[in-house]
Amino acid sequence: MTKQIAVQGEAGSFSHMATLKIFPKAEIKFCATFEEAFLLTTQKPEFNLVCPCENTVAGRVPEFHSLLRRYSLQIYTEHFEKISHNLLGVKGAKLGSTVKNVHSHIHALGQCRKIILDQKLKEIIESDTAYSAKYIAEKNDKSESAIASELAAKIYNLQVLKSNVEDEPNSNVTRFLVMGKKTKHPEFIEEKNFITSCIFQLKSIPSALYKALGSFSGYGINLCRLESFTLRNTFRQVAFYIEIEKHIEDPVMQKALEELGFHTQDLTILGCYPASSYRSNN
Repeated sequence: MTKQIAVQGEAGSFSHMATLKIFPKAEIKFCATFEEAFLLTTQKPEFNLVCPCENTVAGRVPEFHSLLRRYSLQIYTEHFEKISHNLLGVKGAKLGSTVKNVHSHIHALGQCRKIILDQKLKEIIESDTAYSAKYIAEKNDKSESAIASELAAKIYNLQVLKSNVEDEPNSNVTRFLVMGKKTKHPEFIEEKNFITSCIFQLKSIPSALYKALGSFSGYGINLCRLESFTLRNTFRQVAFYIEIEKHIEDPVMQKALEELGFHTQDLTILGCYPASSYRSNN
């Protein structure tokens, strides 16, 4: 059965590229916004979602944690994708003569400052990189260019004016998560590395965060991520997103989570999944 995957963005986006690496024969539904992709995956359990959550240069995806909390999708897999930006143009466009403008997502533009300044290009911010490629292909104007993937160049029949135009080659990596509606965990194998993700809200008592984190340190369990984000319509309280280097079925982890429950008013387990080999190789 063909895997059905929801992604945010147009065909040719980096989410599209990551999906093809994870699920080479997937049937992909391209969604205009992250929320549309989350909603589709919630309403149709046969769909999985491939979503970026953080980037080594741009940081975390702003909407990710609030959407994860709102829709409570389960995380199945993590995937790390190297991002390589390319300057694209229509057939006949020439860098240094015809090209005057560059379209792309704000983060892509920010990651390619050197070529933009060197070529004195006017920046035009778009919703995503693939949409930028699609836009200049439809406009068919030699003065327009886009920063996008090589896949986008192939899909929209554009020429690559210059490859690898990012300011920091080889250091731009995006982490993607594969998520779905159904709860499922991989088999617990003691010799393998796993990640368990949770979101929690603390009880309103002194030293609550200190005590909550002590639930893990007391059992020698490592947290590889701790992030706070504000809740909708309030500045008075935040939620915390954590990633724990343990399988949820590990007896020690069970004890730590039980202790964590004493210090929280809300605790949601978002999934347990194998740790990518990228973590140990980089």
